[in-house]
Amino acid sequence: MFNFPENFVWGAATAAYQIEGAVNEGGRGVSTWDVFCDQPGRILNGDSGEVACDHYHRWEQDINLMKELCLNSYRFSLAWPRIFPDGEGKPNPEAVAFYNRLIDSLLKADIQPWITLFHWDLPWSLQERYGGWRSRETAQIFADYALYCGEVFGDRVKNWFTINEIMCFTHLAHREDRYAPGGKLTDKEVNQTVHNALLAHGLALKALKNTQSDLRVGLVENLNAVWPLYGDSEGIRAAQKAFSDLNQQRLYPAMRGCYNADVYERYNGPMPDILDGDMAIIGLKTDFIAYNYYHAVPIESSVDTPGWKEVKIPKHYPRTDMAWPITPEGLYWTLIFSSTAFPDLPIYITENGCAVRDYEERDGSVNDVDRLEFHRVHLQACARAIAEGAPLAGYFAWSLMDNFEWSEGYSKRFGLVRVNYRNQKRTIKASGRYYAETIRAGRVL
Repeated sequence: MFNFPENFVWGAATAAYQIEGAVNEGGRGVSTWDVFCDQPGRILNGDSGEVACDHYHRWEQDINLMKELCLNSYRFSLAWPRIFPDGEGKPNPEAVAFYNRLIDSLLKADIQPWITLFHWDLPWSLQERYGGWRSRETAQIFADYALYCGEVFGDRVKNWFTINEIMCFTHLAHREDRYAPGGKLTDKEVNQTVHNALLAHGLALKALKNTQSDLRVGLVENLNAVWPLYGDSEGIRAAQKAFSDLNQQRLYPAMRGCYNADVYERYNGPMPDILDGDMAIIGLKTDFIAYNYYHAVPIESSVDTPGWKEVKIPKHYPRTDMAWPITPEGLYWTLIFSSTAFPDLPIYITENGCAVRDYEERDGSVNDVDRLEFHRVHLQACARAIAEGAPLAGYFAWSLMDNFEWSEGYSKRFGLVRVNYRNQKRTIKASGRYYAETIRAGRVL
């Protein structure tokens, strides 16, 4: 039985807008998601993050849950509009005090805090004033925000993620009009928001490094994941090329500091406007690679350009409550292809989990066997990749608890801990108990 390394990072992850609530408390400013949720028809059932999991008031209870789950690490995001209510200018001392209490209490509980600077909740004032991520100005202001956070929290927090999943506040927001701030843009304009976000990542990485020399910094990417339908050499080569081709807009520029214009335009449309020096900043060396993994598509070789093609997954294939196919094989190949493309960089899985329709039994238990098995088979994929040399250094389950699932409102549950939204009662699910036992054992049970 394969054992995970002794220093393996075992964590769970959350995001500020999805759990904190208290949107009108503690001096917090308005975010793009506050405004988006106020627009009729945007969010299922008219839900919002106004209360969410009330983590702002219940964080001590939530740290106790983390201890019960045996976590040694916790990934959470800072709410930019809580720290800088206007997006820039004067910081909010109440927010700094809140996050200081959280950080200090995590450390006291022997849980390492891993901070994400931006998990989609852009201060609304920056959207109004500059057009949000349509503007390079937002990228520079983000770097100022990163600098401040590094100065205030970097003495205790050593692991940082600049931005979470650029695709979601660019493509899903402005190509599909499904996420905040919404409003469809042209392909060229969407691609510019992606470029500006990458620029923000690079500027923030540099700013954080300037505050504390021992900080470790990376970008969280929800890459276009693939796996070879046929595991022969030809099928593997085709899938590896698909991995490269499909990730030329965000992952490869961040890792290599350049765009492949031909491949970029084939899959994404017109190139963004690039100024001198942009790519050097975007390609600044990160300390690790971070991936959020949920599902992948199978690939087979093709005689036609580009030498590969996607294989359609049938509707009856096993899926989560988000209708995403359950594809642990894709996680294994993500780790293999990534370690081949970007050798010598540690990899962290910063989100992995599934929505299922769990419920409380009469005795109060939550027997989410489907989610438990999801984590089991994905952890097996991780163990297999590590055994074959992939530098996977940590795994963060998504999510610590059920929460506000963006445009799906509270209809989808991802948590290891169930939240009763009527009374905020927390219950560790079977999947959470399984995860704790796996961590104790240091191997897949």
